[in-house]
Amino acid sequence: MKQLLLSFILLNVFVVSSAVNHWETVVYENDTWKYLVPTSVVSSSWNQLAYNDAGWNIGPGGFGYGDGDDNTTFGSALSCFQRITFNIVDINAIDQVVLNIDYDDAFVAYLNGVEIGRDNITSSGQPAYNQASDGLHEAQMYSGGAPNQLIFSAASLVNGMNVLCVQVHNESLGSSDMSSRVWLSLGINNSSNDYGATPGWFNPPFDFVSSNLPIVVINTAGGATIPNEPKIDASMGIIYNGVGVRNYLSDPFSEYSGNIGIEVRGSSSQMFPKKQWGFETRDNFGIRNDVTLFNMAYDNDWILYAPYSDKSLIRNVMAYEMGKDLGGYAPRTKLCEVVLNGDYHGVYVLTEKIKRKDGKVGSNDVDQQDVSGNELTGDYVIKVDKTTAGGVVAWSSPYPPYSGASQNTTFQLHDPPIDSLNSIQQNYIENYVTNFESALNGPNFADPVLGFAPYIDINSFVDFLLVNEASHNVDGYRISSYLHKIRTSEGGKLFAGPLWDFNLAFGNANYCSGSSTSGWEMNFYQVCGNDNWQNPFWWKKLTQDVNFNHELNCKWQRMRQGAWHTDSLMARVDTLAAYLDEAQQRNFQRWQILGSYVWPNDFIGNTYAEEISYIKTWITDRMNWLDGNMFGSCTDLGISEKMSSAISVYPNPGNEDFHFTLGIAAANAELNLLDIDGKVVYSEYGISGKGHDIHVDNLAPGLYHYIIKIQGKVVTGKLMIQ
Repeated sequence: MKQLLLSFILLNVFVVSSAVNHWETVVYENDTWKYLVPTSVVSSSWNQLAYNDAGWNIGPGGFGYGDGDDNTTFGSALSCFQRITFNIVDINAIDQVVLNIDYDDAFVAYLNGVEIGRDNITSSGQPAYNQASDGLHEAQMYSGGAPNQLIFSAASLVNGMNVLCVQVHNESLGSSDMSSRVWLSLGINNSSNDYGATPGWFNPPFDFVSSNLPIVVINTAGGATIPNEPKIDASMGIIYNGVGVRNYLSDPFSEYSGNIGIEVRGSSSQMFPKKQWGFETRDNFGIRNDVTLFNMAYDNDWILYAPYSDKSLIRNVMAYEMGKDLGGYAPRTKLCEVVLNGDYHGVYVLTEKIKRKDGKVGSNDVDQQDVSGNELTGDYVIKVDKTTAGGVVAWSSPYPPYSGASQNTTFQLHDPPIDSLNSIQQNYIENYVTNFESALNGPNFADPVLGFAPYIDINSFVDFLLVNEASHNVDGYRISSYLHKIRTSEGGKLFAGPLWDFNLAFGNANYCSGSSTSGWEMNFYQVCGNDNWQNPFWWKKLTQDVNFNHELNCKWQRMRQGAWHTDSLMARVDTLAAYLDEAQQRNFQRWQILGSYVWPNDFIGNTYAEEISYIKTWITDRMNWLDGNMFGSCTDLGISEKMSSAISVYPNPGNEDFHFTLGIAAANAELNLLDIDGKVVYSEYGISGKGHDIHVDNLAPGLYHYIIKIQGKVVTGKLMIQ
């Protein structure tokens, strides 16, 4: 096989040359442009300086209709082509160029006939005049937001006359709005003033030199724009010098250095200018190559999630960590900062992709020849989700989401995908899930033999419910909800999870009661019964089973005594926010959305501190509501008030030696200390007598929770080490 010489020299690039003295603007939105709203094919040379545009219309930018932000308007259209010429006095005085564009719904921009950027439209070369955008993208400036920013070198310019061309495309002829507002600004390396002042909102790119977070540097082949699909060739290097060690762009790539294929991913998030990407790690021959990043599971498929509407930047991380607290698998994450083709892109979350892999959710393959026996029974990863991101419905549930519903629950085959499974395999997993649903919907649903219990791992369903309810995830259960089934030889049951996609959770949705701290998310139909995507009936039905509710309540109480104690959750948020304090400032300089509405924000904080304060208050209120409304009971986990008051610890706060007064004569009692993340950091067993001393010189100062199991009961409290 011929080795691919991809020419991806992994350069540790600075985002902006320090030689820039000041910034000036050479093309303004309201300059006089030539424009065309085409009804037939446009010559492919329209973006060249020499093109004769004498027959085009003339008008001030911006162009469009519907938002009240356009200087030149026209009727309903799929596209608008626009051109403007400008003069460059001295190319040697220009270090960098910035294109700012506010658009609805897609654009491609060219400088002197060369494409310099595009978004939300996929094509080979120039998109056709009648091509619709890949999806919706709302203009930002009319509602107080900032335009998109593209940064590139002055190599695209020439002394004398130049031409900037932009084609903007709509989502459909029936769309209510369309926008194109464009500025071109120059980074000048001396004191000359040959152009105009920058707009008042303009924020120049900044020197990004170092970070306390890992730095991910991506360079696409030829500087190409990353498309929705397919993956394009690129190189990636990751700078990570270890815990507590600062990372500099000039440092060598230590965590990864090699080839990748990369594409835009996501569904509704594709409308945002800050894109999230899916990438696969490749060897020098362009073949998928399993690697480990930050000690995560070996794989070749990875996600760079881009928090945008989630201005806390931590909602997904919080949800996945809460999932891990419960003892099961949840995607591992690493907060980082990303530079793409020399352009700083902000804070991202490098995340494992949900797949059948060792260290994730099973690893057994289902090959084409596996049509009987144990091999047929797993592993399968399926999901309940929209199809807008390219998913294919494999089957529909025979049971409606709720009584009288016109919608149905649909299932997609995630891994293996539907096109790699034969009909026997597809029928097997469909029948298994349907049999579970039939048992749950039947008159003996609570029977341990005839009901749902033989089909599912009850603990995983308890865990899945608790995280979705604790976060009041407006997408929970009905969108991006995964399940996986393991082989018969390994138990054979259907598991809920892994958890995925919590960017609209924790109060970050202004629809369908998504911001409320009260109410059950499983009752989504009661507030948004007309929504196309409804929760499967299972979750409501499961909470009609006494045994399920007992497990639910006991798990809830155990978590509230440790990792999900309000103090523990607040400490986790504070720790993440402190870790991000430096990087979030750069992120929100790049994406100026603090204080502005981004779909579907319910709360709009003017500062990052306000966003963090909101999520902390929201979590506190939500957990309190769940404390008072949790299904079921767990009396066997309770403890008498007399026993609780008899147990104390002294000194508290203290240094390394503590004495516990147990109040009663213990026999075979157990003591555990948990850190703020809910991890057990100290344990003792077989404790007897009315008092007990511990020595913990190996523990760092901070807040801990103690859990004492005594006479079949549980006592909890706080311990502060100074």
